[in-house]
Amino acid sequence: MLRDDLRTLWTEPRPPDAPARVWRDWALLAAGLGGVVLEATLRENVVWRPVAVVFAVWLCLLPLWRRTRPLAMVTLAFGSVILLQLASLLAAPREPVGLDTGVVVLVLVYALPRWGSGREIVLGGAVILTAFALCVFTYETPAAEQVGGFVFLLLPGLIGAAVRFWVTARERQLEQVRSREREQLARELHDTVAHHVSAMVIHAQAGQVLAGTDPSAAVEALEGVEEEGARTLEEMRAMVATLRNRGAGAELAPPAGVADLERLVRTPGGRLRVDLGLDGELDTLPPAVDAAVYRIVQESVTNAMRHAVNATEVVVRVTAERHTVRVSVRDNGHRTGRGRAGYGLAGLRERAALLGGNLQAGPGADQGWHVEAELPRGRTESGAHSRPRR
Repeated sequence: MLRDDLRTLWTEPRPPDAPARVWRDWALLAAGLGGVVLEATLRENVVWRPVAVVFAVWLCLLPLWRRTRPLAMVTLAFGSVILLQLASLLAAPREPVGLDTGVVVLVLVYALPRWGSGREIVLGGAVILTAFALCVFTYETPAAEQVGGFVFLLLPGLIGAAVRFWVTARERQLEQVRSREREQLARELHDTVAHHVSAMVIHAQAGQVLAGTDPSAAVEALEGVEEEGARTLEEMRAMVATLRNRGAGAELAPPAGVADLERLVRTPGGRLRVDLGLDGELDTLPPAVDAAVYRIVQESVTNAMRHAVNATEVVVRVTAERHTVRVSVRDNGHRTGRGRAGYGLAGLRERAALLGGNLQAGPGADQGWHVEAELPRGRTESGAHSRPRR
């Protein structure tokens, strides 16, 4: 069991998308170099002052590459500590060599488990422990100070591992949400195909019956088969090309759509008044877009009901244009310091992206929470049959 755990740790890859540098890195460098200047100028009795200053500047520079090269930076930093301790043993100054600003090395201890692979964590941890053991041996510190120093050195690494675990768990949950949205789209695709194929079969059967007695009616039936087939192929291409997972089964009931929004916002028990506005040709939307509009409004209104602070109204607008459908949901609650975008909105973003659209959510300029979505309308034709509404 332990061997399997060690093998898993050893083969753990690096976290993806590690940023090279952000503004905080330069702020940390500036603070570190400033601390080196102040300490070297104001502090008395610095052992090997030139060496200590150069060493502290070196440690301040290494964090710039801590995310992209965590093992290399830990090796350079703590390898330098080891070399300095060996030199200290030979010269026997009997006092620690270096500036207090060198505490910046703890940032590298944090970055190793946060951004390193399993192999890098193991090797880097060995280098860190070696440097710590050599420091303990060199200066013969009391046992209580040794334990305190070890905890002080280990704590940033534990924090880095905890942050990595939390981020990984959140990414896993987000991926599960996106997978559920893809499965739901697959079920809706099943319903769409079943509906159109049934219509094609009926048209084909009618054409066979009328072929001998009324050729013109048979031609019309064949045209109906062609139309239904073209519609089915288009809607399948819009989703199947981007779906990676399929749902295990299909729901028998058709998914809710724009026609069900009136019933959604009139549901009793809600503490907010919902102002629903529908504009444009919304009766001939492709089924996948139709269901996506309903899901966006449903999730956004539910979030407003649960999280809007002191809100009294939610304004919902669904507008069909020539090539797109726009959905806007806004509440008039007070802004809070923390955004309310959660896993539900992450799923809606996935659905909108799969359909070729986009969705944005965040606090409004003055107050409340705004959700704005734009979805491609898809192919619409005059006289095209809309899917049955419930």
